[in-house]
Amino acid sequence: MAQKRDYYEVLGIERTANDDAVKKAYRKLALKYHPDRNPGDKAAEEKFKELAEAYEVLSDPEKRQRYDRFGHQGVQDQFGQGGFQWQNFSHASEFEDIFSSFFGSRGFEDIFGGGGTRTSRRRGAQQGSDVRVSLSLPLEEIATGVEKRIRLKRVQVRCPTCNGTGGKEGSKPTTCVACGGSGQVRRMQGGFFNLVTVATCDRCNGSGQVVTDPCPTCRGTGLTSDERTVSVRIPAGVANGNTMRLRGQGNAGPHGGPAGDLLIDIHEEEHPLFQRQDDDVVYELPISFSQAALGGDVEVPTLDGKVRMKIPPGTQSGKVLRLRGKGIPHMNGYGNGDMLVRLHVWTPVKLNSQERKLFEELARLEKSSESGTPAGGRSFFDKVRDAFRD
Repeated sequence: MAQKRDYYEVLGIERTANDDAVKKAYRKLALKYHPDRNPGDKAAEEKFKELAEAYEVLSDPEKRQRYDRFGHQGVQDQFGQGGFQWQNFSHASEFEDIFSSFFGSRGFEDIFGGGGTRTSRRRGAQQGSDVRVSLSLPLEEIATGVEKRIRLKRVQVRCPTCNGTGGKEGSKPTTCVACGGSGQVRRMQGGFFNLVTVATCDRCNGSGQVVTDPCPTCRGTGLTSDERTVSVRIPAGVANGNTMRLRGQGNAGPHGGPAGDLLIDIHEEEHPLFQRQDDDVVYELPISFSQAALGGDVEVPTLDGKVRMKIPPGTQSGKVLRLRGKGIPHMNGYGNGDMLVRLHVWTPVKLNSQERKLFEELARLEKSSESGTPAGGRSFFDKVRDAFRD
């Protein structure tokens, strides 16, 4: 089996490309390799399918993050054992000019399904709407990843009485006369290319059938409201504003249609000790005059426990020390960010008699240094060191 090509290479884009660049690249190449522009060219058809697979992954934030981190292995479970199939492509409606009988030739099902005619096949019931929730996470859970159980209230599920059909027990739906059971209606658009557009039938909402004897529980919609709990694995390194998409975990579709998606908006809770800068973590550490002048070892907290850190002698207030790998894991690659420890020299507010005596001695030494007095030929820093060691 041939090795899969990198999705970014397939679309001819950089790994840093934004959503608009991904979409633009896909549209351009999909038009180039469309089977109607390359009749009988099997290589073009395979390229057309390869482009769709790449776009399906890179246009979805969650799939793209998993692909960036784990490669093809990270997204293979999205498509099943047989790999990517045309039924996995969820963006046909975004590119109606490409997938709706482009240049007056074959339509979406003819290219993807193979065989038969469009009117002989039911398009399928309308998909349910997406559900969006907000999930707050502390920085510690973001740093390690976490399994969360999300309780969804008043989510639409299939009616238990009619099992989502919308019909009364013993009744049968009738074929929609508006679309002939296909679930779609065609509309001709004039112009040079005489395009044919395909839209979901308004009468049956795409199901191809009409309920004439509705279920008394759901009143013909096939839906009822209920609560549901969903388990989700939050990967390490997510950031405030990221959105995770769980396919098929949203509201059920009417009349047995497929469920929408669950969209989880990540909210990063404010931390009492740390601030996040991309994948780095910033910690503000106060130190004394003696620690700044003489240096020494201090204990600092991190996201995974306390560590010892060395302060070099002569440290100035505002200096930043870096602890490698003590930050947030990179979502789009391996490794972690760093922890940045910003040092602030702390000025004492109240002094006891001994402290006052030491500072007065320090002040005398400073004046001696400023006036140029040799003071035994010893450096000013040596005198400061001696004053704090007494």
